[in-house]
Amino acid sequence: MGNKERWEYLRAIYDRYRAAGREAKQVILNEFCVNTGYHRKYAVRLLNGAPPKKGKGRGRRRRLTYSQETQAVLTAVWEAAGYPWSVRLKALLPQWLPWIRIRFRLRPEIEQQLLRISAQQMDRRLKAQKTQRRRSIYDRTKPGYLLKHHIPVKTDRRDVHQPGFTEVDLVSHSGNSASGEFAHTLNVTDIHTTWTESRAVLGRGEEAVQRALNEIAGVLPFALLGVDTDNGSEFISWHLKSWCEGKQIQMTRGRPYKKDDNAHVEQKNWTHVRKLLGWDRYDTHEAVAACNEPYGRELRLWLNLFLPSVKLLKKVRVGSKVRRVYDAARTPLERVRECAGADAQKVAQLEQLRKQLDPFQLSRSVERQLERISRLANRRLSPKVVQETEPVQTQGQRANSSGRTAALGNPALPRGIPTSPPSPQQDFGYISNVSTTPPTVTFLNGLTGSEGLCAA
Repeated sequence: MGNKERWEYLRAIYDRYRAAGREAKQVILNEFCVNTGYHRKYAVRLLNGAPPKKGKGRGRRRRLTYSQETQAVLTAVWEAAGYPWSVRLKALLPQWLPWIRIRFRLRPEIEQQLLRISAQQMDRRLKAQKTQRRRSIYDRTKPGYLLKHHIPVKTDRRDVHQPGFTEVDLVSHSGNSASGEFAHTLNVTDIHTTWTESRAVLGRGEEAVQRALNEIAGVLPFALLGVDTDNGSEFISWHLKSWCEGKQIQMTRGRPYKKDDNAHVEQKNWTHVRKLLGWDRYDTHEAVAACNEPYGRELRLWLNLFLPSVKLLKKVRVGSKVRRVYDAARTPLERVRECAGADAQKVAQLEQLRKQLDPFQLSRSVERQLERISRLANRRLSPKVVQETEPVQTQGQRANSSGRTAALGNPALPRGIPTSPPSPQQDFGYISNVSTTPPTVTFLNGLTGSEGLCAA
């Protein structure tokens, strides 16, 4: 007999027990204990207590610990941060608190609730907003056989204790057709610090990939020591191999058809590229230049300076289940700062830059650039937009290839959170003057202080 059946049985005999005499009560009590398995004293308390209501509930409900205002602010921060995991969201709340106070005019009790709410409670509060994510990723990688036996397979990728050893991959922006030349995003992820850099290239030529990788190596806050790639022909080439040998960079590869060998960069392919640009086709130089603007400026700072990430430390088997143990959520900049091999001058410049930037304005600036990139897509060869009855798009939301509105590329429906968007005067002053040429090493090295984001 389950709990529900026991409760229904109690409701059935309650009135009869209360109206019965002493001897009849003893018979009913004995029968009740035998059928339900309850202890006699507990059964007496139930039968002599308050009348059982319909269902298991007894009229006592827990009061709401977190107000609707707290949930509205939490949801707005979650959206502005690009929909992070609850553990990462809890870690970034104290870091974003100075800007949250200014933007939402927090009362002290709401601020205390935001800092007290647990990651599990965040998952429950945001559950309704997390049910719309369902996408499939298709691959455009072609294997390269020329140097396959000259480049070793890396097997110690989890035993990295210093920055500089990276995983590299290309993400295609081909839309519905793989014919012709189209844009790719070169994604570089550091294994130890989770620092990520991206660049867009037109086509998959060896020289273009090598130039983008060389540009990324010049702006990393640490020396590039290792490159681990898949078996695509854009990486398995004499051109890239000779470049790595000249720079004294270790070049390794994963096993064919084993995406888990490059698990770090594969995960960033979704969070740092696909989630933002979607599945549209980009096949012009103008689109590539537009993609490189956020890649080299606002987006790299927003992701590496303000958004915490977690790292898997170990897996523990408990019976038939595997329990994953993660470290504390920290931003890539915080991990770089603790490394002895980091460039102290670049780290100091990034620390100073982080104090000058507002993550909410940075998020809005990235969204505006993503809207501009979306307008440059080749719609004829992109996934068809599904015509659905949707609410009118609010400012800061754009339609993605699935026909839904999206903020920062996330396929989520608008929630109507009662928070006012920032005024145009709060945006970056230099946005209207951004050039259409891709960012260069000069600009990225310009973080030393002469132009760009430092003016914000």
